[in-house]
Amino acid sequence: KWKSLYQIQGERKRIMRETCSKYKSNTRRIITPYHVSRIFVEDKYRVLYCEVPKAGCSNWKRVLMVLNGLASSTKDIQHNTVHYGNYLKRLDGFDHKGIYHRLNTYTKMLFVREPFEKLVSAFRDKFEHPNNYYHPVFGKAIISRYRVNATKEALRTGSGVKFKEFIQYLLDVHRPVGMDIHWDHVNRLCSPCLIDYDFVGKFESMEDDANFFLHLIGAPQNLTFPKFKDRHSNEERTTTKITQQYFAQLSPAQRQQSYDFYYMDYLMFNYSKP
Repeated sequence: KWKSLYQIQGERKRIMRETCSKYKSNTRRIITPYHVSRIFVEDKYRVLYCEVPKAGCSNWKRVLMVLNGLASSTKDIQHNTVHYGNYLKRLDGFDHKGIYHRLNTYTKMLFVREPFEKLVSAFRDKFEHPNNYYHPVFGKAIISRYRVNATKEALRTGSGVKFKEFIQYLLDVHRPVGMDIHWDHVNRLCSPCLIDYDFVGKFESMEDDANFFLHLIGAPQNLTFPKFKDRHSNEERTTTKITQQYFAQLSPAQRQQSYDFYYMDYLMFNYSKP
């Protein structure tokens, strides 16, 4: 089993590197703190983890906290502790020497997810549930720009954004509000053409990939990747079928433009076109 997982890793890294060399001429650019601002550091087991939202990141941060001795079990760590507790260091918090030392000697990993599924997962999480950041900041701007005859209430709260409106915002070159890490490209969040990742995991094969990674770094035997769904746990996870239902609301042109938008992620991580 390990042998086939080694082969899968080799193949994923090969595709990633080939895509980079084909499309990116800037492979020798200087790595700045900005490029490593999404990378979390675990010094004890020497791990660098680039956070990709909606691809198991809450549970990965729990695992890093356990590795670091900050908790004895992943089950004990609440969602807010994971995301707002600031227990884990980020790579951009170190000086130039500290950044390069870790990039050169630690095991660098990231986990990715099928781009459309990741997008729908983010939309459901941020816009279909009460949220005191995404509704006022993104919702209001999206509704006022893309909804004809929006009600005063909708403009006031920013709640009830429709998927089609969200996609209009995403594809608009003159977006009324900026990008957000939950729907940005992995390519932009983790700079895989600049940082040579040692391990590329996939959300779709999370259990195998995660436990293989823990085996590779020599993690304690009793530490396994948690299976629980972090938020809205009574709700079904975003599946291919659910994703198709959302994309069915779009015109063929919007579907194609959405694919073009995530084209590099599709290519780099070898996901087939939906």
